Amino acid sequence: MSVTVVSPARVGRVSIGALGILALALGTLQSVVEPALPQLQRELGVSPSEGALIGNTLLITGAVVAPVAGKLGDRYGGKRVLVLLMAVVSAGGLLAALAPNLPVLLVGQVLQGVMVGALPLSFILVRKHLPPRESRLAIGLVMALFTGGGMVGTLSAGPITEELSWHWMFALPTIAIIVTTAAVTRLLPHDPPVRPDSGIDWPGVVLLSGTLLVFMLGLVKVTGSGLPPLAVGALAVVVVALTAGWVAVERRAASPMVDLRMLGRPAIWHSCVLTFVVTASFGMVAFLLPQLFALPADGYGFGLDTTDIGLFLLPGAIAGAVSDSVGGVAARRLGLRTVLVAGAVVTAATTLALASLHTAAWQLVLAKVLTAIAAGVASTALLTRAATAVDTKDTGIATGLLVVTRVIGVAIGAQVGGAILDAGADPTTGLPSESAFTAGFVVAGLVAALSLLVVRITKKGTQE
Repeated sequence: MSVTVVSPARVGRVSIGALGILALALGTLQSVVEPALPQLQRELGVSPSEGALIGNTLLITGAVVAPVAGKLGDRYGGKRVLVLLMAVVSAGGLLAALAPNLPVLLVGQVLQGVMVGALPLSFILVRKHLPPRESRLAIGLVMALFTGGGMVGTLSAGPITEELSWHWMFALPTIAIIVTTAAVTRLLPHDPPVRPDSGIDWPGVVLLSGTLLVFMLGLVKVTGSGLPPLAVGALAVVVVALTAGWVAVERRAASPMVDLRMLGRPAIWHSCVLTFVVTASFGMVAFLLPQLFALPADGYGFGLDTTDIGLFLLPGAIAGAVSDSVGGVAARRLGLRTVLVAGAVVTAATTLALASLHTAAWQLVLAKVLTAIAAGVASTALLTRAATAVDTKDTGIATGLLVVTRVIGVAIGAQVGGAILDAGADPTTGLPSESAFTAGFVVAGLVAALSLLVVRITKKGTQE
């Protein structure tokens, strides 16, 4: 009796093209906020630390969705989950486009954050329906278009907000996502779900989300509202309690969202600590520069509109994309320790120089390029190191832990930058004082320099 083997349905170039265009639209939607953030703060009447929440809520959702997206795809089918996630992203984009105030916009950003799960799901689908050689090319195309979408968003946010309104910078990419999702639904074959080995750690997802949100909202309230000491203490207790609860859940879960037991390995916890420090410093710089660009030119700012801010941020975005792709190669050729030390020195020197040299636009553009390169190369090198320091079966767990750490580092760095500007606001104008920016750049430099100490402490673990 012969047995018929059913091979997976093949997908054509049109299907891969639809996935690529979807990635382009997602990258655009993700990146429009950065150059437009000063304008959003003005039009919504919010402080810098409240404005930092606009981008950070998306990052928080991404941090908690990233580790579970693949499991959801395995359990329910990659195409089905991808379409459902895109429905959530579309709802978030439309809500942000219609938002009358900050709270509604934040909810929209939270929903948009699930877009982080689209890339791993797209990769899963490509690998299921294409042979290895073609799947590698397709994955490269999807990733390149997502990165390109980030640059499109950086450049298009200004013209859209100035010719239409800031609402349309969310609406237009969302419309593109809805159209391309419909095309993906029609063109891509269904992939059957597989029986997972374990469940999904929903308590861990909820607790990590709550911990990060309470921490960031606490920073906003402490720096902006002048909370009494008792309230500050209560917030600290809540953050500690949520963190302790999350750790307890992760340690006992059969299939934890983040396998904290992996942190027992020196190579992993060294990489996590260094990734957090590197990305927190970069997150501060990435937040502070657009704020300084947008301040009135009659003082210490530059009076730039959203279009000009996007143009000045573009070189940094390109540098970051390139550095992300070469971090692993640099670590292999030069040694991980050399890459980390060089990145820390470049970032610390650049940000400390910015504390006194921020009177010309080229200085800020160069600073963004240098810090983006340093952070991209260092964090990618650490990610590569973590992936090769564990057994093959644990690669996904180790790299997922690093990706979550990277996202949290950027978010907390940006939020701390906003808190510093709030604390140093001029009581007359309500605008951040020049000394607040100086303090922010100094703190970013000191955080970057801290990574040198961490490298020194973990000397054995960071030598190849």
